[in-house]
Amino acid sequence: MFIYMFITTNMSAEIVVRSPGRVNLIGDHTDYTGGMVLPMAIDRYTTMAAQPLEAAIQLTSADQPDDLKCELPLVDPAATTPTWGRYVTGVAHQLQVTRGFSGSVSTTLPLGGGLSSSAALELSTALMLCQVNELPPPTSLELAQLCRFAEHLATGVPCGIMDQLTCASGVDGSALLIDCHSLQVSPIEIPHDVNIYVQFIAHRKLSSSAYSDRVIQCDQAEQHIGPLRLAEVSSVHNIADEILRRRAMHLVSENERVRRATVALALQDMTTFGKLMNESHKSLRDDFEVSTNQMDEAVRIAQQTPGVFGARMTGGGFGGCIVIVADSSANVDNLEGAMLVKPVSGAKLIN
Repeated sequence: MFIYMFITTNMSAEIVVRSPGRVNLIGDHTDYTGGMVLPMAIDRYTTMAAQPLEAAIQLTSADQPDDLKCELPLVDPAATTPTWGRYVTGVAHQLQVTRGFSGSVSTTLPLGGGLSSSAALELSTALMLCQVNELPPPTSLELAQLCRFAEHLATGVPCGIMDQLTCASGVDGSALLIDCHSLQVSPIEIPHDVNIYVQFIAHRKLSSSAYSDRVIQCDQAEQHIGPLRLAEVSSVHNIADEILRRRAMHLVSENERVRRATVALALQDMTTFGKLMNESHKSLRDDFEVSTNQMDEAVRIAQQTPGVFGARMTGGGFGGCIVIVADSSANVDNLEGAMLVKPVSGAKLIN
């Protein structure tokens, strides 16, 4: 639990903070086993504007029908209503603050789209609370860890650190190679003639999906062959249980794909990068079973579009978005709702 002291002030000016969302180019479900991921922060944001308020949080949302009103300090953030407010109160509980804020929040991220709208809300909340309580500004890693624990506490979803760390650590023009064991973040520049699109397919909620089951299955697989981040494909065949074997096969092969994709991106070998994306989707579909028929069809259409290097589902699965990497000359008009996104810097104070 994070506990900070604060100094009471007479701050009255409006404070504005902003956090980007993220898209994961390759490396899904590897983060909570300490594996490798290659995401990027994107130019779609959650923005919060507020003023300090003693002993309470009052927040209206431009994208949700119900307002959040709660007293501080919090006892049980998981009991917060409306449910979207749990991402806010989970952060407040982790910080153990008694000064809150009154304001509004809005987002240009599709809710339930697998682009980390929840992490962006958490990071915006953490930055706001640090400002109104005059707390020392956290590092990107401290911010990410705090918000990850807050999500565990408030929602019960055992997410890894990829979402929060990407949104906190984004670098303009670059994807981020993240080792989720060492927590080392290495920017990898994306070629200027490469376009990245996200296409929203279907709304999803991780808390009502089989996400937690996958976390448990990976833990069970590790009891047979040790840490999946270190395992080799040959050892996976020693797992007798078919389901655990397929779950482990995805994790082990996905870590290797991330490593190879990173090299390909650094060499601007987008043909190889795209093939690895396509292989990743197949693995998520067949071995990890987190795709859907609707997602598979959207990926198939994208992969067959001239100029597209590769396409795959992105995020936790069971709906959400697909990500498409293409040549800048590719015509994606047949991909309904495909949205061009660019890599940007991480969460920060705007005003």
